[in-house]
Amino acid sequence: MRQFEELAARRGYRQVAGVDEAGRGPLAGPVVAAAVILPADVDLPGVNDSKKLTPSRRDELFDLIHSRAVAVGVGMGDHLLIDRINILQATLAAMGEAVGALTPPPDYLLVDGISCIPLSIPQRTIKKGDSASISIAAASIIAKVTRDRLMAAYDRQYPGYGFAEHKGYGCASHLAAIASLGPCPIHRATFRGVKEHVKGER
Repeated sequence: MRQFEELAARRGYRQVAGVDEAGRGPLAGPVVAAAVILPADVDLPGVNDSKKLTPSRRDELFDLIHSRAVAVGVGMGDHLLIDRINILQATLAAMGEAVGALTPPPDYLLVDGISCIPLSIPQRTIKKGDSASISIAAASIIAKVTRDRLMAAYDRQYPGYGFAEHKGYGCASHLAAIASLGPCPIHRATFRGVKEHVKGER
């Protein structure tokens, strides 16, 4: 889990940030990105791809990462941005925002996936990076927990859709709620499962 960080360090980089996102697939809510710079000798037992962890374990690691990281940054692309520029571009914008929130600033990025962030900072993309890089794995946990907490708050604001349970993903109960209640203000109007029920201007 440290090979990419160690390789960057051997090349002379000192502030290596892992970057990941949560929420590309849901039908509602924002896409959330996180960037994390970790000390070289950090001890984060159990850090892995956030999807492989239980919610309670993610919550524990969320606090641990914040306490031991050199820096943590978060960025978001809301449903309006997603509908306007598409989910990939909104994700990259959120990642750029997360990187920009880091103090000290990073001198190298490890990015989950195959798309580079439109920044001048040297970077490397890594497929399934959240299972290969401790920095990306830490970012995946920060992004996932941040987004899940947002969706729980939206569940209280927009009851009836089950956001606290499915976090906006297109499960059968969510699709049925959209069909019955119509989209709410945080639904992504360009996504299949929502756009069929959008009427007029939102």
